[in-house]
Amino acid sequence: MDERITELEIKLSFQEELLETLNQTVIRQQQQMDLLQQQMRLLYQQVKSYSGPTDSAPQQQEIPPHY
Repeated sequence: MDERITELEIKLSFQEELLETLNQTVIRQQQQMDLLQQQMRLLYQQVKSYSGPTDSAPQQQEIPPHY
């Protein structure tokens, strides 16, 4: 009986360690996702505010040399 209890305690200890490792992994991944979302918002704002060629001046398309 004591042996079974000891074995269960050992298993529990390993499971607690694994759970803590998994929790830390989830926390780190959430931080990475938060950072990526912030970067994406910044890029979106940059693209949105980009003042490139306007539609009022149509660009002439060059015909490739093989035509």
